[in-house]
Amino acid sequence: MTTDKQRHPYRLIWLATAIAATAFFTGCAVQSPPIAVKEAPQAAAAQQAAQQTVALAAPAKPTLKRKIALGRITNETSYGRSLLRDSAGDPLGKQVTDLLSKSLTESGAYIVFERPDISRLKDESNLTGVKLNLVGVDALIVGSLTEFGRKTVGESGFLSSSKKQVAFAKVDLRVVDVTTGQVFFATSGAGETSTESASTFGFGSQAAYDGTLNDSAIRQAISEAVNRLSTEMAGRPWQTFFLSADKGRYFVAGGKSQGLKPGMVFSVQTLGEKIKSPQTGFEITLPGREVAQLRIDSNFGDSEVNEGSMGSIVNGTVDGFKVEQLVVRVKDAS
Repeated sequence: MTTDKQRHPYRLIWLATAIAATAFFTGCAVQSPPIAVKEAPQAAAAQQAAQQTVALAAPAKPTLKRKIALGRITNETSYGRSLLRDSAGDPLGKQVTDLLSKSLTESGAYIVFERPDISRLKDESNLTGVKLNLVGVDALIVGSLTEFGRKTVGESGFLSSSKKQVAFAKVDLRVVDVTTGQVFFATSGAGETSTESASTFGFGSQAAYDGTLNDSAIRQAISEAVNRLSTEMAGRPWQTFFLSADKGRYFVAGGKSQGLKPGMVFSVQTLGEKIKSPQTGFEITLPGREVAQLRIDSNFGDSEVNEGSMGSIVNGTVDGFKVEQLVVRVKDAS
């Protein structure tokens, strides 16, 4: 006959097993890993900061705001396209255009002009009776969204599982010289974002379909492309032109927002002769010669579209030249 004393060890074993099991399942139930959003190696904020660095160059080299027009920006992927939707109803292409325009404007290195919606501007002009005064630009940007998609990847174990949603986008841009139609620079940008969730024994974070990943991936791709474009444009020679001359006072285009400050000295050069190259068929501008130096005395205007600067000649002379025959460049430019 089994006594209580003999049954006691079995009770202890059973009790210890029950406590261990309770602790195990309780520990599993409280595991709730938070949703983690992962960005590309270069975050959008870091890329925008790099653009601002390019725009705010050293005062000795003013940042000339290039006049850029946005041309055709389309969606060339299969995403969001159907037989019932033509190129005029391209929401993804319009989104890329809007984000590109915003990124170029925020970089501080460009004056952006609309070309995709030019028909709407003409309609408004006809409606109000105000003449549409279009401004010529330095370059035209065309391009497309060439890669875009989503995927879901995950891992499953005996006690846990994880799922990650990934969105990827790539844009390709070309910068075209409006006078010759030549593509003088091409670049691309890529972006990737993801959302990850995990669970153990059915407990943990749950991630539904996140449509904002698409927007974030496209935004990162555009930011990277604009960053590369700004670096290329910053390496091109800075120059501006005379607006007018009056009794020793010389007015030039460009003011405070472009980095011109009183005391700066620039080289005044003649416009080089243009000769058509028998080799390439393109016009080649021969180097001009320096005839004077211009010191900036003051700025005027309240925005980049109507700003200018007034200066005086501190070395050399511009007598015998018309202002349209001269160009103002940084002193170290050739």
